Amino acid sequence: MKAAIGEMRDVLKAHGLGQQSKEFSAHGEHKPHDDAPLVFVACSGGRDSLALAACAQVVCAAWGIRCGAIIVDHHLQDASHKVAQLAAQTCRELGLEPVLIVDVQVKERGQGIEAAAREARYAALIGTARRWHAAAVLLAHTKDDQAESILIDLIRAAGTDAFAGMPQTQLFDDVLVLRPLLGITRAQTTRICEDEGLQYWDDPTNGDAVPSETALPASYPLRSRVRHDLMPYLSAFAGCDMVDRLARTARIARRDVEALNQEAERALAQTVEFEGDARNLQADRLADAKLGANLDARALERWPEAIRYRVIARTLAACGLAYASRHVAAVDKLVSQWHGQGKVALPSKYSAKRKAHVIRICEDITHANRRCAKRNRS
Repeated sequence: MKAAIGEMRDVLKAHGLGQQSKEFSAHGEHKPHDDAPLVFVACSGGRDSLALAACAQVVCAAWGIRCGAIIVDHHLQDASHKVAQLAAQTCRELGLEPVLIVDVQVKERGQGIEAAAREARYAALIGTARRWHAAAVLLAHTKDDQAESILIDLIRAAGTDAFAGMPQTQLFDDVLVLRPLLGITRAQTTRICEDEGLQYWDDPTNGDAVPSETALPASYPLRSRVRHDLMPYLSAFAGCDMVDRLARTARIARRDVEALNQEAERALAQTVEFEGDARNLQADRLADAKLGANLDARALERWPEAIRYRVIARTLAACGLAYASRHVAAVDKLVSQWHGQGKVALPSKYSAKRKAHVIRICEDITHANRRCAKRNRS
């Protein structure tokens, strides 16, 4: 508990959420002022999020910060309503206020049910935080989650960003999202719950009930199989704690990635013009926005390849495209290996075509004409 509280203090203080006034330095209980900053804990009822709630309440109460909880009910399991109610009750008993249960509908659009649930959860957390004018939302990702995320990203994709894992600080739609427990292990959050007498819920899809010597079936989520099967195997194979090793790798890689991202933002501002306010649209609206962009190929070519790739990736994302690394590489060839080649086909019926020094990324006119013709016939 002491280590987790220390991590919590450091993270909150680093973002201007320290002691609100001198009165909170005195001994005794002090109630936060009504206009004090509000911090929300995202709580699922699991061991990590309940430990986060307990630590956040201790720190916030000592510093005069209001601390509440948001419980998102995905309705993906029969007992989800009961789990949400128990989590809310525990948070209230810890002293968190307000405690909100938010119901969401998970819409799977080909990305997998786990990814769809995550999108719905984040949308609910950010939307609720905005409505309550919260100063921050706290997520309960631990050191174990960080290590597992790196392995999952390496399985699914490639690139430097995979080694950087999850950032401790993110901004979603102007809402500050913090992960104060990235230096705390799952074993430590379990111990916090046990010491504090907090009854936590284990998601059955995590595979905690399956004996460690038995591999999880492929029907379990990838994250669960990485946690249950792959991580213990890697630690035994390497003869070291791979969770700690990967988490330390993430801290080092995160510094490099953030430096690259800063350079990429500079390059983006100098070389890309968007049609419409593409970069400020919500994620759920990008796919329907049909936005485009113009890249100054000559200006972009002067930047290192690592920066060019990031600029192109950001441009495709801002246009709402579910791109892959091959799409980024193909557009980069229009920048760095231009010899009059034709357009590059992109997802969502978009294309990238260079004319003189400008690369235009937009919906392919052929597809657009077909769609218009189809509408006219109907």
